[in-house]
Amino acid sequence: MLHPLAIVFYERLMPGSQLLNRLQDLGYRVLAADNAARLAATVQQEMPLVLIVDLSAKGDICAAIDAIKRTPETTHVPVIAFAPDNASQLIAAGQKAGANLAVGESAITSYLPQLLDQALQVE
Repeated sequence: MLHPLAIVFYERLMPGSQLLNRLQDLGYRVLAADNAARLAATVQQEMPLVLIVDLSAKGDICAAIDAIKRTPETTHVPVIAFAPDNASQLIAAGQKAGANLAVGESAITSYLPQLLDQALQVE
């Protein structure tokens, strides 16, 4: 049986590497994306079960989220966005761009399984 794919876009080693390891422990195949300008194209090509993005990374991450959510082929891909706990403006921007969930860094590292469950719920 194939393991579901999660794409993680991050630049900061912590919590990025923690997320990669936790996702693998949860049974996901993980692809680390490193180009904000190509993020929407990567999602369209790879068709992950979930996308997790660091809103504090360089590049226009919110534009990438918006493009993913506006593209018919990728609009269904759940996006979990995170930013440093004290970056409420970034978290709000992620929500406005269309992220299914936008949370602080401490939440993404502490509650990853629960956040995945919530993001993956079919309505």
